[in-house]
Amino acid sequence: MDIFDAIKTRRSIGKVKDEPVPQEFIEKILEAGMYAPNHHRTYPWRFFVLTGEGRNRFGEHLTSVSRLSMKEPLCDEDIQKLEKTKKKPLRAPVIIAVGVDPDKGPKIIREEEVAASSAAIQNMLLAAHALGLGAVWRTGAICYHEKMKEFFRLSDSGEMAGFIYLGYPEMSPADVKKQNFKEVTQWIN
Repeated sequence: MDIFDAIKTRRSIGKVKDEPVPQEFIEKILEAGMYAPNHHRTYPWRFFVLTGEGRNRFGEHLTSVSRLSMKEPLCDEDIQKLEKTKKKPLRAPVIIAVGVDPDKGPKIIREEEVAASSAAIQNMLLAAHALGLGAVWRTGAICYHEKMKEFFRLSDSGEMAGFIYLGYPEMSPADVKKQNFKEVTQWIN
């Protein structure tokens, strides 16, 4: 697949089949992430592959973190939200959680470490697309909760960058009209 076609045709695929993804594909996606640019070659990203029972454990953790913001006793609506939250990791056969563990060197700028990890995620999304897989990058407030970095055993300075849900597409994404680059570009000569 031509790189420009890959960039222009990649879409977030939120519905995927519950079919296993070959480990070889997962490893290719992880390797693509490793080629993201990063200052001083710090490789600040950390990858966590969740499959099988790991997704259930992650669902339990998401539920316990969500419950922290709810008042006791739980109302029926909160109980339903928690049940839905618990099942979220089962929406895809594979989740790649991406964390950022910034280097502590004197020349290291934290924002660059986060940006590098986001670039790794984009590489991984493009690799998944090139392999015929559907993927979506999910974040949200829960992604950045302190308990999330505890679950993935990141350092005190670490944080999560997001969760890539992936599998074989069960939907065809609609064409999306993108803004023309000319609308957001200034040439400075």
